[in-house]
Amino acid sequence: MKNRIYPQGIIQEDVFTLASTGARVGKSYSSLIAPKTITQSRKDIKDWTQAQNMTKLEENPKWWMLEQLKDNIFLDAHLKSQYKNRILSALSVKAELKKPNGEVDKEQTALINDSVWAKKINKHILDSIYRGFSLIELSLNAEKELQVTLIPRENLNPRDGYLYPDYMDDKKIQYRKAAEYGKWILEFNDNDDDGLFNSAIPHVLMKRFAQSCFSELAEIYGIPPRSLKTNTQDPVMMARATKMMKEMAAAAYVIIDESETLEWAKGAVTSGDVYTNLIDVCKSEISLLFQGAVIGQDTKHGNRSKEESSQNLLNELIDNDLDVRATYWNTIVIPALVQIGIIKGEVTYGYEQSENLKQLWDMTKDVLQYKNVDDEWIKEK
Repeated sequence: MKNRIYPQGIIQEDVFTLASTGARVGKSYSSLIAPKTITQSRKDIKDWTQAQNMTKLEENPKWWMLEQLKDNIFLDAHLKSQYKNRILSALSVKAELKKPNGEVDKEQTALINDSVWAKKINKHILDSIYRGFSLIELSLNAEKELQVTLIPRENLNPRDGYLYPDYMDDKKIQYRKAAEYGKWILEFNDNDDDGLFNSAIPHVLMKRFAQSCFSELAEIYGIPPRSLKTNTQDPVMMARATKMMKEMAAAAYVIIDESETLEWAKGAVTSGDVYTNLIDVCKSEISLLFQGAVIGQDTKHGNRSKEESSQNLLNELIDNDLDVRATYWNTIVIPALVQIGIIKGEVTYGYEQSENLKQLWDMTKDVLQYKNVDDEWIKEK
């Protein structure tokens, strides 16, 4: 292994050694990551503000806190459903590789549609829309099969192109200056956007807060607290009262002396509308962020025309996701795979043109009385 001096003056053990054949051996970037134990704690808007401020520092900005917040909000069921509804639709569209003459390269098209590594690349490309960026590492295993590894986002500085082996430390590697960048190390990054998850963080945190308050309200009004008067100076009477209150129910209770008076504070009489309204607002904002509309969830104000127009908005977002996926394949992924030897020849990544079969059948029915239509063509369509 050689030593490499990075532009920051930090001497690191050479990450890669390139064999004469161009195959990569030795250590990888992912092996440099120091494992960390992550604890779960309650998050609030203050944490989000602090995390964003850390990414805007002039020197050694860190993304680990913001990325851990994005991981945290992914536990929200509503956000996860909106995310999967959109990303799975984009992932389900099969691609095709075309030769310069416009002919489809069937063998290589089947390769990228059926291989696990291509599906992983597609997911990491689309995740850059939600998370802001993705940095992946390619490698070949002993069977010469392509492997795809995602570099942990909390260890990266996507603004300046740094990798922190330990995100708590300031030692860094400028991965964009490495010889492997563009071949074994591929980056999908929009420097002007921190991703949809970043915009969803405050809505998920407020929704979580409202659900917690609603839960406490249900506990208070559903199982009201109890009180019992007894002689608290008598150990026997006190033990008897405590046992009795514990065995009666699970509600909170208080035991006071016969000479004491306990008054219950009168709170606002509510059924929890303020919390349900806040939860509904947060859910609507998350839906608008990911799907452009509230689809199939607003049963109170929903109707068929609204659902159809909302679905059209979602389809436009999915089409845009597919354009992003195709752009990254044509500009970054395919050139790298050609250098590695996975893809051969000059090909262009695209999608099979889909047909509106209902519209095609209606047009076919209208023309049948004027022109003969081949039966085999009708069966095929």
